Amino acid sequence: MTNQTTERFSSFAQFYPYYLQEHSNATCRRLHYVGSLLVLGIIAYSVLTQQWLWLLAIPLVGYGFAWVGHFVFEKNRPATFDYPLYSLMADWVMLKDAFTGRIKF
Repeated sequence: MTNQTTERFSSFAQFYPYYLQEHSNATCRRLHYVGSLLVLGIIAYSVLTQQWLWLLAIPLVGYGFAWVGHFVFEKNRPATFDYPLYSLMADWVMLKDAFTGRIKF
């Protein structure tokens, strides 16, 4: 596993290029996308059916797919451990960037 940087980021704009570097493996990125899309599906299902207990699955699904991507394919430590808020934001920006063609799926 690669070591995380000791650099502290003072803005999301500084953090995001680092985040993309930590997601250079295509399978890792795809697992993030699957987890994020499943999270959206769980939210939609919960709202439509009013079965709120499904919302408890969000962390397991969202982080589960991402962490498999990091530990198995990327072979690094998820940035979430050091930068939880920036990482959560970056997950959604990376998904948007994939859908808009800015980065590869």
